[in-house]
Amino acid sequence: MNLYEYMMIFIGMILLILGVLIGVAFLTLLERKVLGYIQIRKGPNKVGIMGILQPFAEAVKLFTKENIYPNVSNYMSYMYSPIISFFFSLLIWVIIPYNMNLFFFSLGILFFLCCTSMGVYSTMIAGWSSNSNYALLGSLRAVAQAISYEVSMILIMLSSILMILDFNLIKFYEFQNYLWFIFMMFPLSLIWFSSSLAETNRTPFDFAEGESELVSGFNVEYSGGGFALIFMAEYSSILFMSLLFSIMYLGGYNLSLFFYFKMIFISYMFVWVRGTLPRFRYDKLMYLAWKIYLPLSLNFLFFFLGVIML
Repeated sequence: MNLYEYMMIFIGMILLILGVLIGVAFLTLLERKVLGYIQIRKGPNKVGIMGILQPFAEAVKLFTKENIYPNVSNYMSYMYSPIISFFFSLLIWVIIPYNMNLFFFSLGILFFLCCTSMGVYSTMIAGWSSNSNYALLGSLRAVAQAISYEVSMILIMLSSILMILDFNLIKFYEFQNYLWFIFMMFPLSLIWFSSSLAETNRTPFDFAEGESELVSGFNVEYSGGGFALIFMAEYSSILFMSLLFSIMYLGGYNLSLFFYFKMIFISYMFVWVRGTLPRFRYDKLMYLAWKIYLPLSLNFLFFFLGVIML
């Protein structure tokens, strides 16, 4: 590869990161608007036309606020864990099968699993390094929850991989030309969606930030820029999970307006669930993961293995 190709890859990466950040900004606006109308009130409607500049105003506000550091916190870990969390949430976007010269590689699904597993460490370190009992409890709950749901998520993904016999995300488009996988794997797609909710710490599984019983969870000591980075990492993960759902079950990746509409619809469902359902009880969350989702996803895995063998 020559210098020109490296430059094009670098420019592509910058454009990708900017696109994700703008997507995250407007996803927060969509969420607040939808939650507003669910609760029969207006969402943000003052900054810009119909509140369209609200996310940018809040980003400026958060990043210009003073950062407060607890005296007894482990300073370096406390400072860097939100940055690492945000870095991992952006890093997984390189596996998307773009039709241009970017990091497009054949083991994308394995890379995604590695990045999501690493994301657990930043949550754990954020809670531990704050040196606060509430933050530590919140991070312990978040880590236990993320690890539990990752197991069933990997098994569900394996069922999809068995259907295409490849780790490359572009193959999902080739194999779903005539029939979307959501019609063949409807129960699995629903389990994947609720596991995505648990993996991204969203309602009804938002125990990492259980406001009613843990003040704010693992991010309780964060303010300003640190809090904004944790917040952006969560919303970037929601967008990515929506995109992955569209690729795996709704026809694969193609550069059409309809594909992005499907992705926005899945993101809207994340918000819709938040506005509708109350929080689960923690023991029931664990029961659901280990006693219902895990056996179900294992059974489906063996079923699709049998289908492939036939």
